[in-house]
Amino acid sequence: MENLFRLADHEDFFSRRCIWVNGPVIVGAGPSGLATAACLRDQGVPFVVLEKEECIASLWQKRTYDRLKLHLPKQFCQLPKLPFPQDFPEYPTKRQFIEYLESYAKHFEINPLFNERVQSARYDETSGLWRVKCVSTRGSTRTEVEYICRWLVVATGENAECVMPDIEGLGEFDGNVIHACNYKSGEKFRGQKVLVVGCGNSGMEVSLDLCNHNASPSMVVRSSVHVLPREIFGKSTFELSVLLMRWLPLWLVDKLLLMLAWLVLGNIEKFGLKRPSMGPLVLKNTKGKTPVLDIGSLKKIRSGDIKVVPGIRRLTKRQVELVDGQVLDVDSIVLATGYRSNVPSWLQEGDFFSKNGFPKAPFPNGWKGNGGLYAVGFTRRGLSGASSDAVRIAQDIGKVWKEETKQTKRTTACHRRCISQF
Repeated sequence: MENLFRLADHEDFFSRRCIWVNGPVIVGAGPSGLATAACLRDQGVPFVVLEKEECIASLWQKRTYDRLKLHLPKQFCQLPKLPFPQDFPEYPTKRQFIEYLESYAKHFEINPLFNERVQSARYDETSGLWRVKCVSTRGSTRTEVEYICRWLVVATGENAECVMPDIEGLGEFDGNVIHACNYKSGEKFRGQKVLVVGCGNSGMEVSLDLCNHNASPSMVVRSSVHVLPREIFGKSTFELSVLLMRWLPLWLVDKLLLMLAWLVLGNIEKFGLKRPSMGPLVLKNTKGKTPVLDIGSLKKIRSGDIKVVPGIRRLTKRQVELVDGQVLDVDSIVLATGYRSNVPSWLQEGDFFSKNGFPKAPFPNGWKGNGGLYAVGFTRRGLSGASSDAVRIAQDIGKVWKEETKQTKRTTACHRRCISQF
């Protein structure tokens, strides 16, 4: 690659290779990393993308269920500078979205370095450079590599690691226990009694998929949750929200949405789904908690095919005891308990990122730190937020890059004239 230059090995590095990157290092080859790389390419800035897995968008390719579709219309999910194909449906499938990302990488000539797991990244105050230490795996060979760069873009995202809940007796349970990231289809659960822990979009969709495969799911709802219809009178709820927010304050848009949701869905609290006191958009903006967009789960809840149950007190070998005293027989458990950022495990920096792995500055100011540090995909606003970050980051780096490139060209031209005259 034209922007990689190997430095001479230093005795302090032992067997570690040290590589200079003539441009930013982007950690993560998911949608956020690809969007940033494409925008940098458009600015003429070289870059290197490091990815711990052997493919782009590994979360989408490896940790999503088969029936998954985008929850929002495609125009709100496309990455910068390349829209979805016109023949794609309004809500592309998982496979279609992966195809789009692969074609996106090919179109912008983004070639990540795969199987490069970042162990640590720290800013060297003396040199003003970032030192990114990785373990590079090629077959059975593992090599330590250190990348030296001026700019570091953190694109590992909000969903890098599974959240495993602490449930009493979980280790004693004899049935099958999996996290939703390993759930593919309800086929293998056919005829089983399945406990789904979590009532977010994943919990709702997994429960629906289990129903469609003749399983009997019980969904644990431990706290309040906003459930909205995916569409209201044929219009995307998200699109309607965006339109209303142009003219009205957030609290009023929330009130209108809840009124419309009640007209479409009715009173959902009688089914055990209590709404939070805070409106869905305010809650999303302040706490990062995404409302559930219903695609058929409520119908199954009304019919009793999906049973809504309260929190878990403890598990035994084949049963679950709930906080209200109910005891249910259970064959399998699916933990739809969400994901979290993994940034604190490798980024040695305490000013820009907080302990929860998110930028301390609220949106829209959480994309740029000090010393050439950037974050993309941590806005809690989905792919549109990541795209917005990617554009800003590329423009910010591109401005410096172009100014310095002009100066270099000017200096070079002057030297050539002097030599010629001499």
